[in-house]
Amino acid sequence: MSFEEISHTADVRIQAQAPTRNELFSDAFTALMQVMYGPDRKGGQHREIALSAEDDEALLRDFLSEVLFISEVDGLVFVQATVMIDGHTLVAHLDGEPFDRNRHSFGTEVKGISYSGLAITRDANGYMLDIVFDV
Repeated sequence: MSFEEISHTADVRIQAQAPTRNELFSDAFTALMQVMYGPDRKGGQHREIALSAEDDEALLRDFLSEVLFISEVDGLVFVQATVMIDGHTLVAHLDGEPFDRNRHSFGTEVKGISYSGLAITRDANGYMLDIVFDV
């Protein structure tokens, strides 16, 4: 896992890097869950997400938005995502648990995933990501 929170005026900005797109998307997922719920997360309940988009940025935004939706609507806190990307189609297997107010209330509420500042780039070492979570 390779991501860090970067100072931002009002929202939460994350930078991440990974050798593959699968790992980059998984790291972005982990960053989202860490920001929202902190480190005390466990597994046991599973969900699957499958979606397609026109480019990597839209695919990542759609993926994280769907994770955010499932987390809020179903009351689940996820610990891990196994992400498989083929072209611009993604399938993710999520592992999580029900929200527990005593363990998961120490994070920051994320309202959405911003297109502003969202960039995925690639160089000889792999992929880099800049993303902003609207809080």
